Amino acid sequence: MPKLKTLLIHPDPQTRAELRKELDGVPFLQLLGEAVSAFEALEMLEAIPYGVFFLGIDLPGGTSGVELAQMLAGRKNKPALVFLSDTESQAYAAFELGATDYLLWPPAPGRLGRTIEKLSEFKARFKEVPLPDEPWQMPENDDEPLDERTVQLPMEEHEEDNFMAALRHAWDQTRTRAPEIEKLAVNQDGRMFLIPYDQIIFVEAYEDYSYVHTSQQKFLTSYRLKNLEDRLKPHRFFRVHRKYLVNLDTVTEIASMPGSNFMLRTAGKTRIELPISRRRIAELKQILGL
Repeated sequence: MPKLKTLLIHPDPQTRAELRKELDGVPFLQLLGEAVSAFEALEMLEAIPYGVFFLGIDLPGGTSGVELAQMLAGRKNKPALVFLSDTESQAYAAFELGATDYLLWPPAPGRLGRTIEKLSEFKARFKEVPLPDEPWQMPENDDEPLDERTVQLPMEEHEEDNFMAALRHAWDQTRTRAPEIEKLAVNQDGRMFLIPYDQIIFVEAYEDYSYVHTSQQKFLTSYRLKNLEDRLKPHRFFRVHRKYLVNLDTVTEIASMPGSNFMLRTAGKTRIELPISRRRIAELKQILGL
């Protein structure tokens, strides 16, 4: 049975050590890291699907434990929050933000046991965000490398019209585009990467999270697809599907397909194929200068 990955967030190393000792024997908790500030906790959450945060009220860096809870409030699968404090002054605010428990530290005998019971109940309904499971279809061409994948997306007629308009706009903008300096910050295995927008091939939605795909890698991030759509749309990204946001600058190929249709393909190890009807192919060729 999977355990709840647990992060300890507190500025006092002695408190973290005592808490680790108290939780070490809990069979359904996996202690997986410590953090001092809210910023560090958010970085780690991007890389690891934590199920429990034990967090202090007063954290360094300008963001308190309650403010961290506010930042997590919109997540569908947010971790359980157990606050640690030496006073009850923030208990009401913590519970208003959905805290699982609020502990006066050090706790009275037997008090931590009630917290463990609440976390056990939380575990029964917590859904961990999985690692990418490669749901894509294998390429049919035996000459293609086995590590390449293709995502085939159907397009309705109105989606096709919107896509053609977006592609036309992107092509016009590309000719006079200023040097690209914008970057997206993503966390991978505890390291922060700054990815230039023009290196992103596409973004794939997964519940409240998203996978950002470059030509060689993909990153699990805490960004929602809608937020990235708003952020990247001015940089020639287009929502081609409810789950996919594509960089139009990465369209690399027009291929003829059965049924008098054509297919656009994107660059990268994982490619997206978008069907384009015959009535649109002439306009597409004109846009691309073919």
